[in-house]
Amino acid sequence: MARRALSGLVAAATLSGFALPGSGQGMIAGAASPARPPEKIYASTCGHCHGHNVGPVIRGRQLPPALVLAIVRRGQGAMPAFRQTEISDQELKALAQWIQASKADPKEHGQ
Repeated sequence: MARRALSGLVAAATLSGFALPGSGQGMIAGAASPARPPEKIYASTCGHCHGHNVGPVIRGRQLPPALVLAIVRRGQGAMPAFRQTEISDQELKALAQWIQASKADPKEHGQ
């Protein structure tokens, strides 16, 4: 009975876009790719809006990584949610830590 409940939980988490740690779920077979550096992810994904008068400036604000993780995965306001197929959990953790430690860029402007 416990096994069936756990299987149901894994299935529900997978369908909702979340993976249970260590479950191996939520990843597309063969989709493992080398982790991209956080600077490149920011430049190619985040920087299009953040720092260019579309979204708020996030660099130099020491945002807590947990906040970044939650907003990136769930979305907020006009910001879409990003799936694991777009930014892996490993990449997202590194990005969140990079954002927290980043210094403000005087070239960036926000709302």
